[in-house]
Amino acid sequence: MIRLVILLLLAAPVAAHAQTGQWVVATDRWGNTEYSTLDLVAAGKALTGNWDGDSLIGTRRGTHFQFTVKDGRGATYGFEGEIGRDSLSGTADFPDSNKPSARVRHRFVARRVPDRPPGGPRVHDFRPTDYANSFSPDRPPVLTIWPGDTVRTTTIDSGGIDAQGVTRALFGNPQTGPFYIAGARQGDTVIVHIKRLRLDRDWADSLDTIVGRALGASLVPDAKGLGKPVRWRLDRAAGFATPESASGALKDFRVPLRPMLGGLALASGFGAPPLSTGDTGRAGGNMDFPEVIEGNKVYLPVLQPGGLLYLGDAHARQGDGETSQYALEASMQVEFSVELVKRKSLAMPRVESPTELMVLGQAGSLDEALKQASTGLIQWLRQDYGLTLSEAAQVIGSAVRFTVPNLAGRSVGVAARIDKALLPARPGA
Repeated sequence: MIRLVILLLLAAPVAAHAQTGQWVVATDRWGNTEYSTLDLVAAGKALTGNWDGDSLIGTRRGTHFQFTVKDGRGATYGFEGEIGRDSLSGTADFPDSNKPSARVRHRFVARRVPDRPPGGPRVHDFRPTDYANSFSPDRPPVLTIWPGDTVRTTTIDSGGIDAQGVTRALFGNPQTGPFYIAGARQGDTVIVHIKRLRLDRDWADSLDTIVGRALGASLVPDAKGLGKPVRWRLDRAAGFATPESASGALKDFRVPLRPMLGGLALASGFGAPPLSTGDTGRAGGNMDFPEVIEGNKVYLPVLQPGGLLYLGDAHARQGDGETSQYALEASMQVEFSVELVKRKSLAMPRVESPTELMVLGQAGSLDEALKQASTGLIQWLRQDYGLTLSEAAQVIGSAVRFTVPNLAGRSVGVAARIDKALLPARPGA
């Protein structure tokens, strides 16, 4: 079934090529905004193209347009309205989702996606001025990028504090973004290549607590006094972190820095509420997976036009589970590029390092998260390595490892991991 649509018609003085291109359509369905992608081709008075992959035909007269689209089930959708140079608006005539014989009219507006600049992939320097506390499809994109482009940007810490120690946003893992990835539409996969992560201040914040999921009953009486802030000193030149003013057994304690992104996600899909930056879902979120690091790739399923990529919640280091509720929370300089895989969707996030395949399962219990993770890894082996279920079972049984990225959130995470050197060659490789 199709969800929303639009069309466009350009004013007579405007050249037809100005009408040709890609548009993001926002349809108001009883107060719920549904987004879709319109690819439009104008030739004289004729309009052709597709809406979310379904073909359309129509006409235009001056600034007025009309067109129809038929989906794979034979349902027909009608659209008409007025168009400007970079926007359009009008009324969509949809089948009633509960009574196919009845029709319902919805208002829509649309914005044009910028044309790709000439030349090859570009490098974008983006400095955020505000931040998001949900992975929402309704937040306007901060930048349009294309597959192959590189973005250099910054994040603030989970409390909303920047590199200079100034509060810039509400606490709760505020995110930079979203970045609109031109050409990405529902059913595709975005691969985020994490090219560079650099801490940009000399301190991080954490707590001296232990989350309930990791705390045995025998420790509960003694744990009542925990939960105090801990400031960590970051020696970026030497590459180590130490608890500030540590004494006693910890006076010489230090851990290597290992910068990571706790938050990385695409926007939530239609029909689901925007995901909080404290939660996780199918397209990522507050995953707090210590393998979201420089040099690795993160695979996320596209649920909205343009994907809408968010990132944030930088950590100078985090142990598995984030058992102290906060990791070493910091701000960071981030450099990433994006790759787009058309017509391939995933059930959950994947991470690939030079040596491992990893699938992240996220659920309300460790049992369910583990089940998701192992199922996702088996699907990866079947899809990309051509293994049967029996063959995948033998590989998993002999070589899989499980780690627990996150115990601190409302959901928990389990990662299923396998060494790529142990796998058979990919078909055609």
